[in-house]
Amino acid sequence: MFRLSAVARLSLLVLVGVGLLLVGCAKKQPAEGIKFEPKGGIAAKAPTGEPYKIGAVFAVSGPASPLGMPEKQTAEMLQKQINAEGGINGRPLEIIVMDTASEEDKCRMATERLIQNDKVLAIVGPSQSGETMAIIDTVQAAQVPLLSCAAAVKITEPVKKWVFKTPQTDAMAVERIFRVLQKRGTKKIAAITVANAFGEGGLEQMKKQAPNSGIQIVAEEKFGPKDTDMTTQLTRIKGTKAEAVVCWGTNPGPAVIAQNMQQLGMKIPLFQSHGVANEAFIKLAGKAAEGIMFPAGKLLVADSLADTDPQKKVLLAYKEAFQKEFNNKSPDTFGGHAWDAIMLVVNALRKSGPDRAKLRDELETTKGFRGIGGVFNLSPTDHNGLRPDAFVMVKIQNGRWVLAEEQ
Repeated sequence: MFRLSAVARLSLLVLVGVGLLLVGCAKKQPAEGIKFEPKGGIAAKAPTGEPYKIGAVFAVSGPASPLGMPEKQTAEMLQKQINAEGGINGRPLEIIVMDTASEEDKCRMATERLIQNDKVLAIVGPSQSGETMAIIDTVQAAQVPLLSCAAAVKITEPVKKWVFKTPQTDAMAVERIFRVLQKRGTKKIAAITVANAFGEGGLEQMKKQAPNSGIQIVAEEKFGPKDTDMTTQLTRIKGTKAEAVVCWGTNPGPAVIAQNMQQLGMKIPLFQSHGVANEAFIKLAGKAAEGIMFPAGKLLVADSLADTDPQKKVLLAYKEAFQKEFNNKSPDTFGGHAWDAIMLVVNALRKSGPDRAKLRDELETTKGFRGIGGVFNLSPTDHNGLRPDAFVMVKIQNGRWVLAEEQ
């Protein structure tokens, strides 16, 4: 019989121990979401049994459809991919998407149906801050985890037990814009904001941060979500000493403002919020979009990121998968918010199983999740989990997004 020497046996034990240590360390690496293809080309076993149901409330139609449509498409893509990889713990994933038509009442009704009729384990969305605020009491009372795809800081501050959000906050967005304004020596700005919860949140943060940034807001104007001309408001701004305009809204309004400023011959810089981080803005604004800067997640400029950036691999994988699924269409920030919300739920469900309370607890302790919007580190005191460095300043140049030199 073949026998190992004492030295050989000791060497073998060391090698086994090192191997186990490496496996243990690998399990502690930051989460990066799903694998986009089964390793080695081996097909995963088809999921069976009762599905894990996740509800989704997106503004697929109505004024906010530029946000809701890519969110819906991302949800459809992820359901297909996850089930192709074996589902969640061997069971299929079912994402039930409801169109809110960009209306708070319809969002509320859709949420109630998902909770009462479909018995979903969690809800992702809505697309807008106002819609989100309209359903917070509903999900809190039903004790169903909600992962909003809207930006307003008040969604998660103060913390609500069952409410989380994936987008970077409006507070972070204002901070990034004001940083550039300070570097330029800009002292006076005009604010023009959409008359809804998103616009109100942006204006609130501008007023809050302006004094410490050495910036004075010399004009405040508003516009409706469906308004098609803002020349009246902009004419008043033109008559002030504003050195820059900061617009806070989602399409189509911000694109109209860019065009109206050009028509009025206004030469001062126009900064937009992260609410325009999609191709729809460039298409709607046309040549008026040229040179506009705004804060956005890194997805729009993923190719320009350093290889050492912790998100780059995930961003490029999402981009490639989305383009393959939707005829080479480029993904945008809003689809990314849905990706983060869904994948945070999926990763938590793998640990919690189909139990809402346990799922909520797993979400709240998520650390190092490398998503589209940033690296998420959630806690009982932070249900967003992102830092200001999740944003970069993006500039529109020759009809394309580029990483701005000013950061």
